[in-house]
Amino acid sequence: MEWTKYTIHTKEEAEEAVISVLMNFGITGVEIEDKKPVTPEESGGLFGDVVPEMPEDDHKAAISFYLEDTENGDNTGLIGQIREALREMRSFTDIGEADITESRTAEEDWINNWKQYFHSFMVDDILIEPTWEAGNEDTDASLVIHIDPGTAFGTGAHESTQLAIRGLRKYIKQGDRFLDVGTGSGILGIIALKSGAEYVFGTDLDENVLPAVRDNLAANGVPEDSFDIVLGNIADNEDVKRQAGYGCYDIAAANIIAEILVDITPAVSAHLKRGGVYITSGILTEKENLVLEAAKTAGFQVLEINRMGEWSGIVFRKL
Repeated sequence: MEWTKYTIHTKEEAEEAVISVLMNFGITGVEIEDKKPVTPEESGGLFGDVVPEMPEDDHKAAISFYLEDTENGDNTGLIGQIREALREMRSFTDIGEADITESRTAEEDWINNWKQYFHSFMVDDILIEPTWEAGNEDTDASLVIHIDPGTAFGTGAHESTQLAIRGLRKYIKQGDRFLDVGTGSGILGIIALKSGAEYVFGTDLDENVLPAVRDNLAANGVPEDSFDIVLGNIADNEDVKRQAGYGCYDIAAANIIAEILVDITPAVSAHLKRGGVYITSGILTEKENLVLEAAKTAGFQVLEINRMGEWSGIVFRKL
């Protein structure tokens, strides 16, 4: 299978803004290359107490993503839309040239090259490690999660996912039913189940979620019948809403950009029990108010707001 690698050439300070543009088009898996200095703390322990010597920081960044080449057509239309969105962004913020270059790669080469950048890391007391490193852990972690995100989903290392993980670990209770909106690799649902949840219902728009979650459930020894997944938008798909069931979840999470959270939050409220907890993440800090207003209108009260870098995670309770 052949893929095309698209690379956006931008600036370090614009990385999060450019990523948010890609997320608007459903592109959540990216590679970031820059020369930004990394401290031992920021490396997640990957280099111990010493980090490798880096070239002088030129404040440039390259953000890459991959799209599959299909027999039904190319990706010209989508790339054109992304270019237009970047041009609009340049009118009000400095993201550099933001030009897009492309190159072709075989899937096998992509996967093997990509894997060298994903290593085990900790989120508080949780060790998250790639399936190809499973069994090598020597850690005091109270929970070990094995993840293979495949070619479509994130690893859990992104700040927004870490915010969601921390919220989930804080509020999940034994026997809870968990609604996972935007399931992706299944990492949140698997953490929920291994933290005591009884059942997970996940939704996503990407058909790749089905094999990804199935494989990750097996890698973590989690029974498939404890985690159901359907494809579709819970905000407006009546069949998805019916399958999810109304007023039956103790806790829900959505790690999605602010604009989409605004759309799905009323639906999430309908599926939560009264007093249920709603964990949101993927919110650029300057867009917190969008989510806060939508949640207030949908009958939620704020429990806490947490931030990492440019990202916010907000936890609500249904009134």
